[in-house]
Amino acid sequence: MENPAFEVKLALIDHYKFEVDFGEFGQLITDEHEPVGHGEGPGPSQLLAAAVANCLAASLMFAIRKYKGDPGKVTAKVQGDMERVDGRLRISSMQVELNLGQAADQIDKLDRVLEQFENFCVVTQSVRNGIHVDVTVLDDDGQVLKSPE
Repeated sequence: MENPAFEVKLALIDHYKFEVDFGEFGQLITDEHEPVGHGEGPGPSQLLAAAVANCLAASLMFAIRKYKGDPGKVTAKVQGDMERVDGRLRISSMQVELNLGQAADQIDKLDRVLEQFENFCVVTQSVRNGIHVDVTVLDDDGQVLKSPE
């Protein structure tokens, strides 16, 4: 598939808690953290951090396996920082730590792997370059209240 698409659906449960429907992969409950929400699930910033770390870990494994290597049990940790920009909280940076489950000398062509693996990561490269997002708002009758400009 040349340009694959994806779909995720959300439904408000109450307050700021949503059920996120991944279709055949099931559902996940998300919630904003206090004082806005009740913290009954991961928040959007955590989901973004998880997506970045997951994509980088998968890309690292792909690059290692491309050279027939074994990455072992890869783990990742993400630390995110927020700051106020024009009075609004924004994610200002993320620090991702990827840990291989093998010693470096057990992975063939590791220098080449480390030079290229980040380029395979769709999510991280998209976040780094900015993401254009069109927004449409409809009412319960399907009337368009706001459409992309």
